[in-house]
Amino acid sequence: MMLDPDFVRAQFPAFSQPALDGWAFFENAGGSYPCRQVTDRLTRFYRERKVQPYAPFPASMAGGAEMDEARRRLAGLLGVETAEVSFGPSTSQNTYVLAQAFRRFMQPGEAIVVTNQDHEANSGVWRRLADEGIEIREWKMDPETGHLDPAALEPLLDEKVRLVCFPHCSNVVGETNPVTEITALAHAAGAFTCVDGVSHAPHGFPDVGDLGCDIYLFSAYKTYGPHQGIMVIRRALAETLPNQGHYFNGDALYKRFTPAGPDHAQIAACAGMVDYVEDVARHHGIAAGEVAGAMRTRETALLQPLLDWLGERNSVRLLGPRDAALRAPTVALDLARPAEPVAAALAEHRIMAGGGDFYAVRALQALGVDPERGVLRLSFVHYTSEDEVARLIEALDKVI
Repeated sequence: MMLDPDFVRAQFPAFSQPALDGWAFFENAGGSYPCRQVTDRLTRFYRERKVQPYAPFPASMAGGAEMDEARRRLAGLLGVETAEVSFGPSTSQNTYVLAQAFRRFMQPGEAIVVTNQDHEANSGVWRRLADEGIEIREWKMDPETGHLDPAALEPLLDEKVRLVCFPHCSNVVGETNPVTEITALAHAAGAFTCVDGVSHAPHGFPDVGDLGCDIYLFSAYKTYGPHQGIMVIRRALAETLPNQGHYFNGDALYKRFTPAGPDHAQIAACAGMVDYVEDVARHHGIAAGEVAGAMRTRETALLQPLLDWLGERNSVRLLGPRDAALRAPTVALDLARPAEPVAAALAEHRIMAGGGDFYAVRALQALGVDPERGVLRLSFVHYTSEDEVARLIEALDKVI
């Protein structure tokens, strides 16, 4: 089923703003436009609920109820328990807190597997545990294609491995990794899994319960919401890891890995992301669980013409698969020249794109790309239009 693009775009205030008129947005991997359901809830909270929540007076009770609603409804969308959903200031910060919990949980000589395909948020914090006597094993991707082969993980797994960290898809390679298969391999070896879903979740909220992983992380500001990190930790692991929050909050599962005070308004506004999914489902006459598939169908149709056009150009190296069905619409190009000036040149054609390393320095180095030179990244989501993709290709033809 194809999404109704007019209905979808009408849900995003950015498309009706004069300052953005005529601009095509292709840096969605850095942060998507927020939907009106989120901005409406955020505005309401600041106007009507901006008091300490959970006190016994109406404005406070309403604010606390909206925060609880966001956690409950997100958990339902993600297929997990309400208590298994935590919020934090960012995914990088959430992962840092997790690493501190594992630092106390693990013994010197035990091992963690990381990849060289990851954004630094799900790599660097784990690698630093080597200073605590934890062995770090690197699961390497193919240096030509960027593919992360599950068969290459198996030799790294033994009874010493306690955790396997990997991305659902890389923010520069874009290929979708088989989370369920990888998790099954890790579990068979007695290890937990930590999945960075930041670059995948914008293309359809995953059923984390169905994936089977122990930790799933993503960023609300890349899934049409406010600037919050969202972290799912399944109960069995969450109750095993040492509490990282205030000692008197240790019995509350969703507070165990949130040492800082939460942003009340942004947490409440996250319910708007679920409102959006449900509004899309209602408009199209489908279940909310089918919206992710509809988003991917739309994105695949938009992406393939761009990949085909790039495949005919000898002057660029496309990182990741050329088949749109195998990847997210996050397209990184190695131009053999600095990428940031090329992004600036695209801006002259009213194309918003980015150039740089995108915190994927290890991945670029593994692929033979100089991080100082960086890559040109062109990323979009289901609200992008056919006309915008055509304009992107036209501008690329002039610039590269």
